[in-house]
Amino acid sequence: MQAIILAAGQGTRLKKYTEDLPKGMLMFDGKTIIERQIEMYRKCGIEKIIVVTGFAADKITYPGIVYHHNADFAVTNMVESLMTARSEFHEDTILSYSDILFSEEMLRGMMSEQSDVAVAVDKDWERYWQKRYGRVDFDTESLELDSEGNIRSLGKEDPDPSEIDARYVGLLKFSAAGLDKITEIWDRDYEAYQDRPWKQSGKTIRKAYMTDLLQALIDAGETVRAVKFSNGWIEFDTNEDYENACAWVKDGTMRDIIDF
Repeated sequence: MQAIILAAGQGTRLKKYTEDLPKGMLMFDGKTIIERQIEMYRKCGIEKIIVVTGFAADKITYPGIVYHHNADFAVTNMVESLMTARSEFHEDTILSYSDILFSEEMLRGMMSEQSDVAVAVDKDWERYWQKRYGRVDFDTESLELDSEGNIRSLGKEDPDPSEIDARYVGLLKFSAAGLDKITEIWDRDYEAYQDRPWKQSGKTIRKAYMTDLLQALIDAGETVRAVKFSNGWIEFDTNEDYENACAWVKDGTMRDIIDF
């Protein structure tokens, strides 16, 4: 099993701290976010780690890492960054966003999942949202599950609360067969959706979110498994996220959400 960390974006909502730094390189309690991810992967036995760089790629220089570079990072998004590393799509893969931290329990749970496509979701996300924002009706997106625990729809911004069965985390697992499926869909749709919306985000395919790719799999009849957790992760998406998380470490309340 290998890991891919997507670290190509600039992180414009963290610009107070990321003017010339990828957001995954923010220092958090003495280590960068990416460094913490690398350490967690290695702790759980994943030695081959691939990082997809883009903005300020020269700032990410960890030894023993395989690097791929999305030269078009400024005009593309997550899925195109992932496809930059498609030459590595030959074994089971854990995929993570570079702006999250996740617990060992969450990572090991994803590693043990046998589905071709599995997505970590937080079934108790409201607890984190209350700590993060003081409310649960802000920065939300849809994620609906069927009776068997598979995702049937996701990625719509500011949905009706009835459309939120859990929160998407940004940690996924693809088997080698699952990677073949996403490559097939990507190649099938790439030219046709250059200048028109692809999926629920309304973005063109080059600017597509990972949730768009997952929805494309679902629409193609593939099973996308939700792996449920109760908290166990944090996200660094805005200046406030970063400042709050640093404060939670200092006052000892970080453990209420994640033991990193």
